Amino acid sequence: MNNIISVTIKDIGLFVNTDELTTFMESAKTSLIALREGRGRGNEFTGWLRLPDKTVSETEGIRKCAARLRSQAPVTVVVGIGGSYLGAKALTEALRDPFGKQEHTLVFAGHTLSEDYHAALLRFLDSTLYNIVVISKSGTTTEPAIAFRILRDHLHNKVGERGMKSHIVAITDARRGALHSLAVSEGYETFVIPDDVGGRYSVLTPVGMLPLALAGYDIDAFAEGMRDMALSVREGNDTASNIAIAYAAARNTLYQNGYTTEILISYEPALVFLAEWWKQLYGESEGKESKGIFPSSVSFTTDLHSMGQYIQQGERKLFETVIHVEEPHHRLVVPGASDDSDGIGFIAGKTLSEVNHKAEAGTRIAHTEGGVPVITVSLQRIDEYNLGQLMYFFELACAVSGYVLGVNPFDQPGVESYKKNMFALLGKPGFEAERERLEGELKAQG
Repeated sequence: MNNIISVTIKDIGLFVNTDELTTFMESAKTSLIALREGRGRGNEFTGWLRLPDKTVSETEGIRKCAARLRSQAPVTVVVGIGGSYLGAKALTEALRDPFGKQEHTLVFAGHTLSEDYHAALLRFLDSTLYNIVVISKSGTTTEPAIAFRILRDHLHNKVGERGMKSHIVAITDARRGALHSLAVSEGYETFVIPDDVGGRYSVLTPVGMLPLALAGYDIDAFAEGMRDMALSVREGNDTASNIAIAYAAARNTLYQNGYTTEILISYEPALVFLAEWWKQLYGESEGKESKGIFPSSVSFTTDLHSMGQYIQQGERKLFETVIHVEEPHHRLVVPGASDDSDGIGFIAGKTLSEVNHKAEAGTRIAHTEGGVPVITVSLQRIDEYNLGQLMYFFELACAVSGYVLGVNPFDQPGVESYKKNMFALLGKPGFEAERERLEGELKAQG
């Protein structure tokens, strides 16, 4: 087992009562045991808990599929929304060279209804051969269903009916659903999203692993990171030294004391989409029954020159979780200069990571002194292994935190509300009365 990420909660000590924190530690411990033993709400969707124990059996098929797709086209379009794309997007954005040529180009569709976005995508695809990896349990989720219909039509014009079979892969339900039926009838290669794994917990299934393999990254190292973290936080250690228990207890203690917004912060631009994945995980898992911490994110030091003002002196209802990255992959020293007109001569000779870490430390002190509690999550470096650790840690801590909060962290009933209204306004059969009501409301609103 390699180095395990760490969590520091000492910087919340000025803001919470020690007895309260102890009480929430006990609640988090009880919640972890209930989760592990399958006794909590939504336990039928906890298959992700033990995915790290059995992923090895599936990786060979994923590798072979990725190699086949890469050999026949330089681009793959990943179609999905929410948990069906955010994990893959978070991983590939974190690992890629932002200015380097990609080994295999991944682009994403189906996560927006923007006409301009999809038109621009089609213009790009006009000039290249490409594959489609479509991800949906049902095949009827509106955004990816529309994108997949558009892309199938476009791909058909490019490769013809016979070429479609080899260029499309479906990741879907094992037995039912519109996408499963289409994949069977058309002969697409398929991978399964397990019935007991929800989308936002699915990054270790083919949903995350196939795009990761396609982009040329080490899926074995990612799975190993998840497996090591599972052994560390899932089994055996039911004490405050368990970082999942500590994080879940700390954030619920802060919530109890009126800190209702959590800001995920990193000092590495590579982790911007990791924050988007985290926001979905925590927002969709906890935000229900009129409860829940609101998850948000910023990227420092960039946003210290914008949102930093509010964080330092705005309303005192927020706390921070900072992702600290110990080691960069590269070394870059600030050079000296013949004059010091820019006023930074005292930094000459230091590496950028030294400067970045001092900015992080200085900001942490300033924010705690300004009334903002800070939790720190530290990892060694940004690579497949550490990202596997980090994502499993956040998943487990989220489930535990949801149980502490008293909600089911594995459902999302509120997501359906906008869909019903959208279907009615678009004229879906059976929604006629609702359409009339909604159009009346829109007319009244002007």
